[in-house]
Amino acid sequence: MAHAERSAERPVTEQLNRTLVCSVLFIDIVDYSRHDVAEQVRLKQRFNSVLSSALGHVEQEERVIIDTGDGAAIAFRGDPERALYVALEVFDANVDDLPMRMGINLGPVSLMRDINGSDNVIGDGINVAQRVMGFAERGELLVSRSFYEVVSLLSGDYAKMFKDEGARLDKHKRSHDVYSVGQAVRVARRVAEEQSRAKTHRRDAGYTVVGRTPAQVFDAGTHYMVSGYSEASVREAMQKLALQGGKVISDVSRVGAKWLASVDNPRAGGASVEALGYTHIISAPTREAVDVKVRELLKMGATVVREVELADGVWTAVCEKT
Repeated sequence: MAHAERSAERPVTEQLNRTLVCSVLFIDIVDYSRHDVAEQVRLKQRFNSVLSSALGHVEQEERVIIDTGDGAAIAFRGDPERALYVALEVFDANVDDLPMRMGINLGPVSLMRDINGSDNVIGDGINVAQRVMGFAERGELLVSRSFYEVVSLLSGDYAKMFKDEGARLDKHKRSHDVYSVGQAVRVARRVAEEQSRAKTHRRDAGYTVVGRTPAQVFDAGTHYMVSGYSEASVREAMQKLALQGGKVISDVSRVGAKWLASVDNPRAGGASVEALGYTHIISAPTREAVDVKVRELLKMGATVVREVELADGVWTAVCEKT
């Protein structure tokens, strides 16, 4: 994938080849390849204009943009809801002459240079974002369960925006719980205005005030995202997670006005697998642990026979290997 944005400051230089947890927004222009060249040029120019406007409030060092030809993928290294803000603003600015579909995922990615020396993003975080987008219809925004669970904890208003669409299987037989974002056009402008006011408030407050604010910890299933306005607050939160058995995935680093880190979730381990012929029963005390083991089996060619469910205090799922 080609890169759509270069920066003289090279914002990802210090974090190259490191694993980070990011929110990734994947956008696709529907039926782009079916148009003639002149129409493709018009669509892409319109798309670039809409996306640039939507990204106007996101600091350049907090994003990495990948041009996919018929759309774009944007990795947000700051607050996870940034991806939602941008997607809603794209919907808000969109008209019928630019048919799009979108997907958002929260997951691990690696920052690197591509063959041309430009910033690039690889990893499961962006791969799942693309697959979630692939389930969307024209004019639809879908998000993964990991993203839904994190942003739903931030505000009750966010939780009300999502509708559970159930599990979908991708071409690799991997199951994805997806959620649709309803009434996006109506609420987008209000959300964008709230984000603008929040940004102004942070600027007026200054770092001497927000630096004393405790770091936020977002539970993303297999890992925790830690975000704060001071390095000390993030390290304090990480120490508390370490006491619970968490291990550092990516150490503290500054991104824009925030300090970020990610720690693995010890609750995601400890699953047991009972093999009965071709059938595998996965059980664990937490859903996260079952999800991790199911994903491992899916990568080995298994298919999900029964989705994860809670029974008698134990989370279980059933897979079948062919």
